[in-house]
Amino acid sequence: MKVSSETLEGEYFLSGDAAAAEGAVAAGCRFFAGYPITPSSEVAERLARRLPQVGGVFIQMEDELASIAAILGASWGGKKSMTATSGPGFSLMMENYGLGMMTETPTVIVNVQRAGPSTGLPTLLGQGEFMQAQFGSHGVFEAIALAPESPQECFDFTIRAFNLAEKFRQPVVLLMDESTGHLFEKVRIPPKKDIEKVDRKKPKETPHPPFMPDEGLIPPMPIVGEGHMIHSTGLTHDEYGRPVITAEAQGKLVKRLVEKIRKHADEIMDYEEVMTEDAEVIVVAYGITARSARRAIVLAREKGIKAGLIRLKTVWPFPEKLLKKYEDRNFVVAEVNQGQALIMVERAIGKSATFVGKMGGEPHRPEEILKGIQEAYDAGS
Repeated sequence: MKVSSETLEGEYFLSGDAAAAEGAVAAGCRFFAGYPITPSSEVAERLARRLPQVGGVFIQMEDELASIAAILGASWGGKKSMTATSGPGFSLMMENYGLGMMTETPTVIVNVQRAGPSTGLPTLLGQGEFMQAQFGSHGVFEAIALAPESPQECFDFTIRAFNLAEKFRQPVVLLMDESTGHLFEKVRIPPKKDIEKVDRKKPKETPHPPFMPDEGLIPPMPIVGEGHMIHSTGLTHDEYGRPVITAEAQGKLVKRLVEKIRKHADEIMDYEEVMTEDAEVIVVAYGITARSARRAIVLAREKGIKAGLIRLKTVWPFPEKLLKKYEDRNFVVAEVNQGQALIMVERAIGKSATFVGKMGGEPHRPEEILKGIQEAYDAGS
């Protein structure tokens, strides 16, 4: 397909991986560095064709460590940047994921999850990096991670991931899964004028301290080569980027890194509630699992069980206040791991939830989640 336009306005039959790539282009991504890994390789393959068409740069790196280092550097050079990977590669990126948090570098990491640990099932579904997105790198920070359930959302959420990265100056994770990435559905790409794009806020003065926060705790970001004096380091630093190795400096800096997300958590969090108003049992799910859960609550209501769904569109920040609002209901958590979101749900509601987990390799069938709904209902009767 020969294309020269920045966005391909219209309706297309795309996989989730291809839709994420088109979302990146539409969001203004002009630099991609990555290393091929199933089931994310189609993201790279499409961007290898598309980025040169819009004046961007695609580069295949020698490994995932180099890939994330490259996108951090490209971001400091003024380009919106992205990489795509899966579980093993995401693990290799964890140190520089933390570097991106410490240096407040906006970029996007697409993780198309497969079943692990280790090599696991390279071509089949997993949802094992729920916790890794928040806790995988050492130290203290607050992650932003989005979980699409359809190719359309892969497009839309990639744009939102870039906007959040630019606004809050940190890496953002698009936590896809193999089934969503390889699912083909209709995707509508709107006209360029209808796509909301957030561009980074630049300093008004030159020179400007690269880490001097504004009233929202987020510093404007100077660009290398535009006349600003910049020192960016993973060491604890002051507003000028100069290393300051004291507990006081650490407390001041890291508290701000955490609070700039917590202060805006309600703005960042996104979720969908389906028939929760009168629900006796509420299912929590995300990604491809939410599609089966949506059918399961319909089946439950056909059996006379008032069931509802809370679908997590953003898994981090986690919507604890929302779940606490329903703490008197019975909960079911469905995910393709052995209970990662479950930990957060039970923490929010202050009691046990019924868990419907899978080891990986295939998505839930609605009937499996229905069984969990029945168990939760019976336990609460």
